[in-house]
Amino acid sequence: MSAKEVEFFLDVGSPTTYLAWTQLPGLCRDAGATLKLRPMLLGAVFQATGNASPANVPAKGRHMNLDMARFARRYGVPLAINPHFPVNTLTLMRAATGVQLRTPERLPAYLDGVFRAMWVEPLNLNDPGLVAEAWRAAGFEPQALLALAGEADVKAALRATTDEAIARGVFGAPTMFVGDEMFFGQDRLDFVREALAG
Repeated sequence: MSAKEVEFFLDVGSPTTYLAWTQLPGLCRDAGATLKLRPMLLGAVFQATGNASPANVPAKGRHMNLDMARFARRYGVPLAINPHFPVNTLTLMRAATGVQLRTPERLPAYLDGVFRAMWVEPLNLNDPGLVAEAWRAAGFEPQALLALAGEADVKAALRATTDEAIARGVFGAPTMFVGDEMFFGQDRLDFVREALAG
């Protein structure tokens, strides 16, 4: 893998991953680097590594909400903590993987739409009807996406990426790799930038 590539392991259920998504495309563009999107299933990563959402520790969750608001202001992007959190992202991430497999050029639009629905609007994406609305607003036909998310090769691809992430030491999202160097958290983007410059 070229050092001028950032692998971005992501799950739309993570607000810090949303914040990273608002910054990484521009960061890569400025560095002359490619952004390689790696949809994974964060719940499976947590299960395999013994990690858990910071929201499971009330004091940490409160602090992280304040910290994320600070970063959103710094980045000049909207952020609304989703009152329906946590959201089961299995179908959302299978659909992301399916879009990547069939029409990879449309994956950024998919992610834009789902991140917006989850962390800007913020909708209860545990509700299949609201998921369909979010997909439609992003320019996708909901029934087609739902069918795609159920295809065997799509399920297998999401499992494979998640297994690869775990094998490479990923324990949460967002996680970025530049070469073999791993960076965890949207607050490590300066290190990603330095790694690309080096």
